[in-house]
Amino acid sequence: MNDSSWGAPQGAGYWGTPEMRAAPAGPAHDVHGAQQTRPMPNVPDVPDAGRDAQSRDDRDREAAHVSGPLFRDEKPQEPMSTPLPPPPQKKRAGRDLRAAIGVGVGLGAVIGVSLFIVKAAFIGVIVAAVVVGLWELTSRLQERKGIKAPLVPLAVGGAAMVVAGYARGPEGAWIAMALTALAVLVWRMTEPPDGYLKDVTAGVFAAFYVPFLATFVALMLTADDGSWRVLTFLILTVVSDTGAYAVGWRFGTHKLAPRISPGKTREGLFGAVAFAMVAGALCMEFLIDDGAWWQGLLLGLAVAASATLGDLGESMIKRDLGIKDMGTLLPGHGGIMDRLDSLLPTAPVVWLLLVLFVGSG
Repeated sequence: MNDSSWGAPQGAGYWGTPEMRAAPAGPAHDVHGAQQTRPMPNVPDVPDAGRDAQSRDDRDREAAHVSGPLFRDEKPQEPMSTPLPPPPQKKRAGRDLRAAIGVGVGLGAVIGVSLFIVKAAFIGVIVAAVVVGLWELTSRLQERKGIKAPLVPLAVGGAAMVVAGYARGPEGAWIAMALTALAVLVWRMTEPPDGYLKDVTAGVFAAFYVPFLATFVALMLTADDGSWRVLTFLILTVVSDTGAYAVGWRFGTHKLAPRISPGKTREGLFGAVAFAMVAGALCMEFLIDDGAWWQGLLLGLAVAASATLGDLGESMIKRDLGIKDMGTLLPGHGGIMDRLDSLLPTAPVVWLLLVLFVGSG
């Protein structure tokens, strides 16, 4: 290895002049030894005061920079404070209460006028509700499930059921129901056989669920005090629904049937029972001939149970169809079927108990 590989300078440099390099080799002038013992540059023992002060200033600025914001446009972070809890939200009804109350008052006026002036006019109200209810139900079945329950025989047969029940009693209602089911079977034969079974099954179910159960309201009307019996039936059902809503909205915490209707609570059911029993005692005492208050308590209890089951039953249907309401005809209420859900299964219960308590007269 030659010396040039170590980066030795030419001429006068770090190792002195050429004469110095030409000196005889010896202990003091050994080239390799000199290369191994190169003197380090002198460093002053006492640092310069100005430079030291400047370095301290630089360190202070760096410390301030590290402890401050990382970027020039970044604002210093303020000390974190515990966020305030959000204010409690008030419970709100799921529907437009003003519209619901207005529609309810309007329907009550129509029912009251037709019920106490001309009974035949009230039969027309029942028929209209049945036909619209059938239209809503069959339309939702076709839209959501592709089930084509024939509406024409259902509407005609449903109207015939109500009129036959009022004119011929229970026997007339049963005959009209059987003929309606037969008409559904025959009417559906005019279309291809695909889906025949599910279509006629849905048609027979619709005939029983809407017009046949509604016929029991017409049966109540045939009694001498029929208008008051129908009014008692309507009052108890509405009071039951109102008590369930009011108590459940205010005190409801325990779900009644969360898989079917998450909004219903056990507290609401207790409210329905209490309100309906009080209303039943008053109605049987003051509205029904030969009625007694204790009969009203039992009647109110039965109405609260049947109305709740009817509401849950339609909730099951709507959940299966994936809808919230059956229609939009009544603002604040939904459709006609959304108002008939608790009335339809309650009608035969009230009719039967009134016959047992005070007779069919």
